[in-house]
Amino acid sequence: MPFRVEPDPSLKDALKDAVRPLAGIWVCSASPLIAEICAGAGFDWVFIDAEHSPNDLQNILAQLQAVRSYPVVPVVRPAVNDPVVIKQFLDLGAQSLIIPMVNDAQQASAAVAACQYPPKGVRGVGSALARSARWNRIDGYLARADETITLMVQIEADEAVRNVQEIVETDGVDGIFIGPSDLAASMGVIGQQNHPDVVAAVITSINAAKAAGKYAGVNAFDQNSARKYMDAGADFVGVGADVALLARATEALAASFNSGEQAPAPKSY
Repeated sequence: MPFRVEPDPSLKDALKDAVRPLAGIWVCSASPLIAEICAGAGFDWVFIDAEHSPNDLQNILAQLQAVRSYPVVPVVRPAVNDPVVIKQFLDLGAQSLIIPMVNDAQQASAAVAACQYPPKGVRGVGSALARSARWNRIDGYLARADETITLMVQIEADEAVRNVQEIVETDGVDGIFIGPSDLAASMGVIGQQNHPDVVAAVITSINAAKAAGKYAGVNAFDQNSARKYMDAGADFVGVGADVALLARATEALAASFNSGEQAPAPKSY
């Protein structure tokens, strides 16, 4: 007799029960070993990125398997808001998705449709073949798949901030994740994530999400910014990345053994 299982908690489950903002770390190395190390570090969520990292389906599957035994929620970002790509990530067993570059309600609705089976959406049915349903070992998966998935869409352009109210009011969107780096670039201040106009846009987006009863997250590798956004109402914050931590730590170690002066480390990526 097959072993019956239940879906793991997704990000919205963790947020619903949270008593404080949740801190997460990016995993960009495409390494299951590094993902497991990060999963056991004490973070609330790990962000497996496939937009700016060399992650593919096989790497992401291995990382999802590597972190599963730890009390941490894996969150995956596809490279694009595309129904075929999203279908593949969901079938791998990714239950919490962050979709990049969502600039209006129409794009948000497309992301929702990609995560839902017909008749509500366009997700292809392959539960017997997929880890998402544990190869049909999760009872009634097709009927309740929607409730097992968390969908966050990214606000990372000036256009998205202008449309944020309509985006957060889109049925099926659980919340937003704000990317200050791309937001700064779109506002003409590239590399200045802490520019006052960028910070104001982040706060505006957080407020819109909270007013709509949705969750708000933001990326902030600078600790002062991370805490500022937590105080402003952010429910979850990406506070670092495996590759960035490795880069800064190795630079500091190397500098401690040479006579040259070390350039100040960047406060963010």
